[in-house]
Amino acid sequence: MIPYINAPFVFLGNKIGAGPDELKLVFSFLLSYPLAGLLKRVPDARPAHKNLFTLGVSIFYLVGLFDLWDGLRTILFSAAGSYAIAKFLRGSPYMPWVGFVFLMGHMSVNQIARMRANAPATVDVTGAQMVLVMKLSSFCWNVADGALPETELSDFQKDRRLTELPNLLDYAGYVFFFPSLMVGPAFDFAEYRRWLDCSMFDVPTTVDPAKKPPTRKKRKIPRSGTPAMVKLATGLMWIGIFVALSGYFSPDVLLTPRYMEYGFVKRVLVLHMVPLTARTKYYGVWTLTEGACILSGLGYNGVDPATGKVSWDRLVNINPMGVEMAQNTRAYLENWNINTNKWLRNCVYLRVTPRGKKPGFRASLATFTTSAFWHGFYPGYYLSFVLASLIQTVAKNFRRYLRPFFLDPKTQAPLPSKKYYDFFSWLTTQLAFSFATVPFLVLSFSGSLAAWSRLYFYAVVGTVISMAFFASPAKPALRRALEQRAAKAGVVANPEKTASGTSARHPLVRTASQDSLSREPLLGLSSDPERDVDEALSEIKAEMEARARRASASKPLFNKVS
Repeated sequence: MIPYINAPFVFLGNKIGAGPDELKLVFSFLLSYPLAGLLKRVPDARPAHKNLFTLGVSIFYLVGLFDLWDGLRTILFSAAGSYAIAKFLRGSPYMPWVGFVFLMGHMSVNQIARMRANAPATVDVTGAQMVLVMKLSSFCWNVADGALPETELSDFQKDRRLTELPNLLDYAGYVFFFPSLMVGPAFDFAEYRRWLDCSMFDVPTTVDPAKKPPTRKKRKIPRSGTPAMVKLATGLMWIGIFVALSGYFSPDVLLTPRYMEYGFVKRVLVLHMVPLTARTKYYGVWTLTEGACILSGLGYNGVDPATGKVSWDRLVNINPMGVEMAQNTRAYLENWNINTNKWLRNCVYLRVTPRGKKPGFRASLATFTTSAFWHGFYPGYYLSFVLASLIQTVAKNFRRYLRPFFLDPKTQAPLPSKKYYDFFSWLTTQLAFSFATVPFLVLSFSGSLAAWSRLYFYAVVGTVISMAFFASPAKPALRRALEQRAAKAGVVANPEKTASGTSARHPLVRTASQDSLSREPLLGLSSDPERDVDEALSEIKAEMEARARRASASKPLFNKVS
């Protein structure tokens, strides 16, 4: 650590009640803006200088600011190991899985060490390592795709594949890209390379020259100051809200004696505010880092040929209003930690299924397990994952069998009564997820159960009752009612398809089924756990029957001799 650099953060932390490391983290995000502005001004023809600049800044952050010598060694070990695996096992179909296990195992060791240290206010390297796992496991898959024929690849794979390993300096610049070093966003090496050589900013010939995005001097990177400053202001707003609320709605408040003096409704409101307050911190830091990436140019995502408007949403990781206004579980999860959802889809869910087959319960289970292990090993994480998965099941049944009653059966246009359904859906989604995510903040098993018990396990009880309801004769009755309603309107009802999911933006060839893609897990939570369980039981039954047939066929036949 640079001498005396810690003193001002200690002083300010004592004044406002924040930890010095937390203040230094925010400071690093803010400092990334002027540094990203300098990075963008490195001549386009000097990619090596860009790499050296970003390396120098990241080392300053890790060592000069946070004194994370162990963190620097950790990142170097993960990066060197992944590069070696990609290089020496390149021709093996197991290469990306070896890299994946290496990265996850290395991170798990550090996650366990962080649990033992039990210092949540102290910044360590596990946050940066979580981002690195996404980047480097994707790197291994991109290298593996580069060795396959194009006929076996989807458009997404073709776009991101690496037909040859990058040189070490480019690779190091990718690993240590400072605007996203500590908390993300993650991105693929192909994107970094296009930013590095400026091919990302090539304007299609279909765009009117008069509508090309403006640039400065001879640079190809379009002007990005305004969208970056909007992100900066928005991120600071969310950080300000977090600072204002965190003193009143920290997770500890749920376990205090005073909390039990409130009435039930007030306790529910306080419980809702605790995760909401925690989310504002993530809204703030993810928005700040996205803005720094935009300022550097890496957030560029093309230009509209009709209007000439530039898109800067390549690395968006959060949609706060999408989360807070979500009326169903899928919308809630789709708008939270967006890049992690993409990583789980492209590097786990769509990879564990053989080419030509549909992903089923094994893909969902692998994604769930990966997401859980990636987050860490606190018991609270697993309580949240299990309950949220069950809530997903219930929500899908409500959407499938109740929502159609609020739509015109012929045109599917919303009826006047749908506004009541929408409000109820929003309220139950928000309160259910507030309850489900409390263990993510409390962390301990006993503390999480204590917090839930103080609210009479309302989300658990509601979920169990709803599951029992849809397992009862009520479900066939609802289906018949929908069919009768549709018949009166002169259409054929199909309640099983009234809740169509959202397809993947870049489905891989091996799993191109629209139905399968609509079932892809979000943050590891299966979108249809009931179907996954049914498929698991069917596969187990089929396997047992196949083994019985093989055993029967292998038995010798003896002729009975009298």
